[in-house]
Amino acid sequence: MALITQEEVLKIARMAHIDLNEHEVKEMQKHLEAVLSYAARVQEIAKDVDEVQIKNCNVEREDIAVRPDAEKILAQAPEREGDYFVVPAIIETTQ
Repeated sequence: MALITQEEVLKIARMAHIDLNEHEVKEMQKHLEAVLSYAARVQEIAKDVDEVQIKNCNVEREDIAVRPDAEKILAQAPEREGDYFVVPAIIETTQ
């Protein structure tokens, strides 16, 4: 278990602009010790985990443009005019 002193708790409280009374210092000391011991345990467990070393791997591929079949897409439209979708007007003109 990682031990943290009352002086360290008070220093952290001062840096965080937190006023603690004597009882709160002891409670905060217990909480911080629990957090530090948990972090130490996580680090200990993480040593046993095999992590893949390849992280950012660039894969190059040929860039091929594929022309979609517009007729299949336009056939799904509720209304169309030639090769275009017909949609309701959303901008009003003031003339």
